[in-house]
Amino acid sequence: MQSEQSEQSEQSEQDIIRKILTESGDTWAVVGLSSNQGRAAYGVARVLQRFGKRVVPVHPKAETVHGEQGYASLDAIPFPVDVVDVFVNSELAGAVADQAVAVGAKAVWFQLGVVDQDAYDRTRAAGLDMVMDRCPAIEIPRLG
Repeated sequence: MQSEQSEQSEQSEQDIIRKILTESGDTWAVVGLSSNQGRAAYGVARVLQRFGKRVVPVHPKAETVHGEQGYASLDAIPFPVDVVDVFVNSELAGAVADQAVAVGAKAVWFQLGVVDQDAYDRTRAAGLDMVMDRCPAIEIPRLG
């Protein structure tokens, strides 16, 4: 019974991952993305672009990265954002998820190592799709 439940949970998470990557839209705000090539966000953003996503850097420095103008915060972006990809510490991630809800995003993606169950629950309760502790650069190739 327990393994059946975990299979169902895993399947529904895979369905959500697929939906975010293929149906939620192509404008991804990447929170924590800067021009620092040594950071994971830099490489993941490049992969997202290769798979047709528009990557919008969100970082206090508001740097242009991968040819896209950066913004200091989600609410400073002057156009709709479909998915908010979160590359900040777990302690800060909940506030970012709340901002994603406030700006009308369709989905929130917490990167590998970013875990906040309360934020996950709030975001899902607000009607957004959400994935936690996963990486789209790993998940996209699995779609086939």
